[in-house]
Amino acid sequence: MENSANEIDDRWGEEDKVYRFYHHSIKVFYLQDIVKEAFRLIEAIGGEQDSPNEWYCQIVKEGTERGFNSSTNDEWLVQTRPILEAFWHTKYFVTMMIKYAKELESAPQMLPSGWAAVLYLFELR
Repeated sequence: MENSANEIDDRWGEEDKVYRFYHHSIKVFYLQDIVKEAFRLIEAIGGEQDSPNEWYCQIVKEGTERGFNSSTNDEWLVQTRPILEAFWHTKYFVTMMIKYAKELESAPQMLPSGWAAVLYLFELR
């Protein structure tokens, strides 16, 4: 999990690829690889019984099945914003899982919002 988080926060992850979005560079499409790798890890953590939230899966699917083509530059926002959306949702969940794995020994009475979101990720709430 830490490796995925490091790649997400790495200078060549979010910092560079968001710049590439505004620069109209094909390199924004490289975010899809980061999302796919983190998504596989999230699926592995959930196992067969706790598959990821349906909405999250849809966001990841829509943001990772894209390729650069002849119409990409003409439809830049339509074709690249789903990539960023999938990245940011994935970054959020990876960050929350790491944060609360370090902070919580057991489920508290009053759930922090980030941990409650992780429970929704695995359809446990």
